[in-house]
Amino acid sequence: MADSPSEFSSDWFNMKVIRKNKIVRSDPEANPKGTPLEKTVDADLGTNVIPKERYTSKDFMRKEWEGIWTKVWLLGCREDQIPEPGDYICTNIGRESVVIVRQHGGGFKAFHNVCMHRGNRLADEGLGHADPFVCGYHGWKYDSDGTFVDIPDLETFPQGKPPCNGLSELPCDKWASFVWFSLNSDVEPLQDYLGELVGHFEPYHFERMAMTRWITAEWNCNWKASVDAFAESYHTAQTHPQLLWYLEDLDLQIDLYGKHSRYLVPFGLLSPRVDSVGEIPPPLKAMLRGAGIDPASYEGSMNGIREEVQKYKRKTQKEQGKDFSELHDEQLTDDYNYLVFPNVTTNTHSDDLMLFRHRPHPEDPNKMFFDVWMFELIPEGEEWPPLPKHDFRPAGSTRSLGMVIDQDASNLATVQAGMNSAGFPGLWLSDQELRLRHFHKTITGYVGE
Repeated sequence: MADSPSEFSSDWFNMKVIRKNKIVRSDPEANPKGTPLEKTVDADLGTNVIPKERYTSKDFMRKEWEGIWTKVWLLGCREDQIPEPGDYICTNIGRESVVIVRQHGGGFKAFHNVCMHRGNRLADEGLGHADPFVCGYHGWKYDSDGTFVDIPDLETFPQGKPPCNGLSELPCDKWASFVWFSLNSDVEPLQDYLGELVGHFEPYHFERMAMTRWITAEWNCNWKASVDAFAESYHTAQTHPQLLWYLEDLDLQIDLYGKHSRYLVPFGLLSPRVDSVGEIPPPLKAMLRGAGIDPASYEGSMNGIREEVQKYKRKTQKEQGKDFSELHDEQLTDDYNYLVFPNVTTNTHSDDLMLFRHRPHPEDPNKMFFDVWMFELIPEGEEWPPLPKHDFRPAGSTRSLGMVIDQDASNLATVQAGMNSAGFPGLWLSDQELRLRHFHKTITGYVGE
């Protein structure tokens, strides 16, 4: 936020609920082709403790690898990260390394990042160009489609070249400007895997959003602890007190969709834990300015800011070079937070997308890799910014990922340490943490326990 929360007294904060907000939600019938708004039926997921071993055990880590990571679709990259034939991205997931390559026909293929001769890896993690791929050990060459180009001294191999005819290929597909891959040769079609979420995301038109940040941070926690941190609002009052001037943290719609889930977070409201004040707090002023409204000119009530921003953005969308016609009014302000199982979190907004990948460590259940991908909606006719360079932050880095993410990260190492305590049996979850319980139910469906 542009203005510092320190301008306001801490007396504003109250961990107890002191009122109930009147939240105006859009009429789904007003835009029947838009993102579904109907609340799903509340599921009874029980009240059992979630065993801590799911976060600390190497044995459970192995079961996850065999039952989840090698079975599902995984997000690989954005199309525009590898725009030309021979461009590739190398991404690691657990102990596997995968290269996704732009093809000469414009499509994509994914391969295990391994030479078929002696197992050498062909590429380092990140972006590159190889047409052909050349193994740095003995010079074996592979075309961008994975086929053999040259095997030096092939005549000295009495058995001839390997029968695979090239690199070990993996399922690969694209959707909504993103490229996905799977380590499972028999995986279901991508759109079937995504299910209902296809229709949820399409109205945002991610292809109109340019990537502006690409950061990977190494964190000292299990990948699920990171997923958890972005799937509930119960921690907001304690961990993110500055957000209480900006959003509703209690009246959230939680929806469960098979493997996936979401909650809808109203922005532009004071939390019911915060005393109503006469002066507009800095975060709400920033929201008004971001929409093009001078806060000094606003004469409505505090609870009217959210609706005023929605109306103004709808009214001025054409002159801003933006098209919100497929979005509901509340999507012009609110955060639609999705968990695409197993490891993708999206904070989805009309003007931007904040996407997180939570990747497991190859060996240690107490470590992970956290990817931050930021995208901004580019007004029609404006030049797109250049792709950002990959920025890696090793464990212990003090460089900021942004105030809110930094606050979340500050909890995770101590959460993981506590998970390993003999005095802690497991997660004791509230109704506000229903998505975590659903997440673990889905995990159980894959690992069998």
